[in-house]
Amino acid sequence: MNDEQLQGKWQQLKGKVQQKWGKLTDDDIQRIDGKRNELVGKIVERHGIKKEIVEKEVDKLMSEK
Repeated sequence: MNDEQLQGKWQQLKGKVQQKWGKLTDDDIQRIDGKRNELVGKIVERHGIKKEIVEKEVDKLMSEK
């Protein structure tokens, strides 16, 4: 999943992202603005999950229909 794909789906996904990773604030979601690296970094920072695991979970979320 690349930044362009995430940005294209960001409006639909930000609710799911916040639901799945509840420690992300509204400000976090707004600042991330569909940037994959920022999303992954913020989830790692707030939840203490390994980056590799977060990347896989983000990709999985993006592939859901």
